[in-house]
Amino acid sequence: MPELTKTSAEKAATAVAPDGQSLPTPTKQEKPRSLWGDAWRDLRTNWIFIVSSLLIVLLLIIAFFPGLFTSADPENKDLAAHFLQHPKYGHIFSADWLGYDAQGRSVYARAIYGTRASLLVGGGTTLAVTIFGGLIGMIAGYFGGWVDAVLSRITDMFFGIPFLLGTMVMLNSFTERSIPTVILALTFLGWTQTARVMRGSVITIKSQDYVQAAKALGASTSRILFRHVLPNAIAPVIVIATISLGVYIGAEATLSFLGLGLDGASWGNDISDGQNQIRVAQYIMLYPSIMLSITVLAFIMLGEAVRNALDPKQR
Repeated sequence: MPELTKTSAEKAATAVAPDGQSLPTPTKQEKPRSLWGDAWRDLRTNWIFIVSSLLIVLLLIIAFFPGLFTSADPENKDLAAHFLQHPKYGHIFSADWLGYDAQGRSVYARAIYGTRASLLVGGGTTLAVTIFGGLIGMIAGYFGGWVDAVLSRITDMFFGIPFLLGTMVMLNSFTERSIPTVILALTFLGWTQTARVMRGSVITIKSQDYVQAAKALGASTSRILFRHVLPNAIAPVIVIATISLGVYIGAEATLSFLGLGLDGASWGNDISDGQNQIRVAQYIMLYPSIMLSITVLAFIMLGEAVRNALDPKQR
């Protein structure tokens, strides 16, 4: 039978050295991972990231589907039947599980429905701050010169205003304090840190070779900013945004505790109501405080894990 001809791959696999020994078969090189690929590889094996993500997913389910956890109305008042009624721990997930406050409202139902208000304020403020502050910082860092000088001085002016004090003054001017109103007040003074971080990141990125090559090829400014600069400068901003989300949730609770936050079911309002009854009914203040602490801690833990994964100095 005629001998079959070998392909080039087969010849390479069976190649021999001049002394007659077989050469090692060349191995296929692994495709290099990007920064985000390396970050995801680290995050999925990080127990802090896993635990905080599970807690946040649970909080999101509670916020958007509170009816799955309680059928009680958080605003339903029955002073005659439930005035400062203490918890009945045997009735798990029932309206009287965590007791009732001084107005006859279910503490458990208010803790569940307060999750929605806190997450909406925290998430909405973080989104608005990231978009507005990120744009200001990107424009200042990329164009430099007088544009950078003007925007940096404006940022310094807002940064010099005490955050909580300025937010209190702004909210005090509104007759009705809804979720959009609180988000607007927190965003008005909360964008400065994001702008500073984005500015510094863009200044570093704009001197890279691929940005200079895009300029030389005649790419438009908007294309350079959103296709080359932003994707490579956004990592530290994401870290700041993740950590700040928990901070804004705590700020909303602080404002509500002081009587300048949301109207209705809110952890800050419940903590404020509970301080008046702390001698006889500590549970009114205890359970919303626990929910608030767990939520803020979950987002701060998530931010720390993301920061460690995206920081090349940690590798």
